[in-house]
Amino acid sequence: MPISESIYEALTNEEDTRLCEEIGEDACREAPQNFTFILLSNCLSKLGDAIASPKTTIAWLTSMVGAPAFVLGLLVPIRESGSMVPQLFIGGAIRRLPIRKWVWVAGSVGQAMCIAGMGFVAIYLTGMTAGWAIIGLVVCFSLCRGFCSVAAKDVLGKTIPKPKRGQLTGWSASAAGLLGAGVGIVLMTPVSDKLDESFVGLLLFFAGALWLLAAALYAQLTENAGETGGGRSILDAFGQLRLLSTDKAFRRFVITRALLMCSALSAPFYVALAQQNYGTQVYLLGAFIAASGVASLVSAPVWGRYADASSKTVMIRAVLVASGVGLIVFAVNRLVPSLSNSLWFLPLAYFALSLAHSGVRVGRKTYVVNLASGNKRTDYVAVSNTVIGLLLLVVGAVGALTPILGNDGVIGLLALMGLFGAAYGTQLPDAEA
Repeated sequence: MPISESIYEALTNEEDTRLCEEIGEDACREAPQNFTFILLSNCLSKLGDAIASPKTTIAWLTSMVGAPAFVLGLLVPIRESGSMVPQLFIGGAIRRLPIRKWVWVAGSVGQAMCIAGMGFVAIYLTGMTAGWAIIGLVVCFSLCRGFCSVAAKDVLGKTIPKPKRGQLTGWSASAAGLLGAGVGIVLMTPVSDKLDESFVGLLLFFAGALWLLAAALYAQLTENAGETGGGRSILDAFGQLRLLSTDKAFRRFVITRALLMCSALSAPFYVALAQQNYGTQVYLLGAFIAASGVASLVSAPVWGRYADASSKTVMIRAVLVASGVGLIVFAVNRLVPSLSNSLWFLPLAYFALSLAHSGVRVGRKTYVVNLASGNKRTDYVAVSNTVIGLLLLVVGAVGALTPILGNDGVIGLLALMGLFGAAYGTQLPDAEA
């Protein structure tokens, strides 16, 4: 038995009868090999993400080279929104292509070049020059990531049977969790305090090489030609926003997804609250990163299997857990501060939040892939990511309320947002039907 068949059967509990009604018999025969190549590519790219994270390594690099303070504050918003907002136009361009795996390959190579560029910044540049170089490279990196995001979901829908997509997403997230836990453990040791510019540069070169290897593996996918609808002008791309008014199911999904952002947006406030209560130590940051990684490692495969049965239910139940944790943290910090100030409480709460966020991510990724097929799937992914990217910049400004509400107050507010999302999400159609 080929190794890809063994991996596929082990990770998905594949039976003799393979259900491939949507993707066709040709794609069905290649599903085990494609599953393996996508899984390995995702693992390598996520390892690159863990090493070159804007929340850790790139942020540390920004301070190390003496870049202006505003650069640090722009890293995460640019990294997230920069890859999502342009997807409305990226989706229109991808529509021209019957084979779309090469878009992911090109995007991965682009990300590799950007990360390697940051390695050169670490070694050769300082001050304002280094700061602007980092911003420019993060912008380019995010754009390349946007191409990969749209193409990946479409290729997934063309090559992997519907009952297995959530499991593939889940196992990929689990691998990312293992790697994230490793990053957190490193931060909990004295090693992170001894890194110099040259070492960071080499580390970033290594991360870039991981993206190149991921691209080489992804290029081996067997993807059958799909439907094309021609490219779109900018006006045509904007016209796709009418899906929000004409497609009720899709509109409900986008609104639900926007409300479910609470699980991601609240995470930094857990860390800030811990710093407020415990002080600022390197091991504390490492503990939170490790907690997030372990949570993803142990939960994502379970969420993935559950999502193949009902991705809608996964989203709703996961955000209910996230909101419940947020309300508990708010209440405990206000009413029982001695418990909130204990060293174990907030890292444990963050672990529970990370478990829930993993479910939200796996559920909504599986849902949007299953909701449509062909070019309609590409449109759904592009439009929803563009809208969510813009909303991230807006809702992310909730941090401005911290002086008024406090870190715990913002956590509580976002928890209420999640409860509204769970209630609204109950009206979504079942994408697996």
